[in-house]
Amino acid sequence: MKRTRLRVLLATLVVLGASACGTGGDPSGDPDTDPSATAGGGSDEAAAASDGTEAASATPRLAVTHEGGVMVVDVTSGEVVAEEPLEGFVRVSPAGDGRHALVSTTGGWNVLDLGSWGHEHGDHAHHYTGEPRLTGALLEAVEPGHVVAHDGITTLFDDGTGTITVLDPEDLADGRPETASAAADEPHHGVAVQLRNRNLLMTVGDVESRSGVRLVSPSGSVLAETDECPGVHGEAFAEDVAVFGCEDGAVVVDGRDITKVSSPDAYGRIGNQAGSDVSPVLLGDYKTDPDAELERPTRISLVDTRDASLRLVDLGTSYSFRSLGRGADGEALVLGTDGAIHVIDPTTGDRTDRIDVVGRWREPLDWQQPRPALHVVGATAYVTEPRRDRVHVVDLDRGRVTSTLDLPHTPNEVVANAG
Repeated sequence: MKRTRLRVLLATLVVLGASACGTGGDPSGDPDTDPSATAGGGSDEAAAASDGTEAASATPRLAVTHEGGVMVVDVTSGEVVAEEPLEGFVRVSPAGDGRHALVSTTGGWNVLDLGSWGHEHGDHAHHYTGEPRLTGALLEAVEPGHVVAHDGITTLFDDGTGTITVLDPEDLADGRPETASAAADEPHHGVAVQLRNRNLLMTVGDVESRSGVRLVSPSGSVLAETDECPGVHGEAFAEDVAVFGCEDGAVVVDGRDITKVSSPDAYGRIGNQAGSDVSPVLLGDYKTDPDAELERPTRISLVDTRDASLRLVDLGTSYSFRSLGRGADGEALVLGTDGAIHVIDPTTGDRTDRIDVVGRWREPLDWQQPRPALHVVGATAYVTEPRRDRVHVVDLDRGRVTSTLDLPHTPNEVVANAG
């Protein structure tokens, strides 16, 4: 039933102004080939049996980018189990199925199979391992930008063309994902989300400025819109409510209702966010100097979507755009330049814990340069330490580093799965 519902969503997107995309390609061949428009069939169990070996327990793995490519690291053994060379500046995002990652570089998003995954069966789970590798599928884009995995649907935004691409991440295991596309009015550094109710959320802007958010129906009708979000950037969900950052606060999108959340400063920018499925409060950054070459803020923002209120919390340390995360219980996590993960109660703003992880660091001026990055899966946090070519594994429940993995390259971005 899940895939049948998504097929309807994919067909719907064609009405929004673009045709279904994807042409035939060999998933085991060159990583610059296109994915096929033909969807794979069969159950998850059948797929697991055909391309994986059942494991006794979960095998969590990391996708770690570096100058020259991406590597897959086995968390338990610390072994680098795959090395994939790629040209250009390489970024990585979760694909949304717990198995694959989308690696953006010149030409679009490459599909990376981490080679470990699991299937839940009520009171137990089955875990599998396979060969970690680039599958050969490429989701083409002129300037691959934001990737949003939400509610079983993954939406990609091409900053260079304004094209919005939607896929079912479960299709990635077949190597031939069926995709559909829509388009923003103008190319811009934007983001979009295909919702389960068949509506499409997208940012509004052009190459010079961005102004707001629009909710569009399957027929292309504008259901709701706001132009009160200058410099709109990023998106995250607090439970099932979307929040977009603005240069003067944020906007909360709940169904067809859009509510402005104003910052206390004339310029109070929220540009990067971290949401939670179990918390109605969104964690965001907060900057107040529009003229800074690089502002190193010490305050974070907490947007409560229940009443559209904004709370600012001063951490006493700065952080970067790769510092935000959420714990399994919705706790707000911020990796500070003091080397610690600061654990914040999102409802009260109180700091409940501090976990020392890396040495003190300073954010580089160039945003593409490596700096410590935080990625969270359940109750486990992964923190890179580029200065020492390491990644640390942190048990959030116990509040301490449980292992440290040495890497052959200097890490930049990191994505983990649960295995």
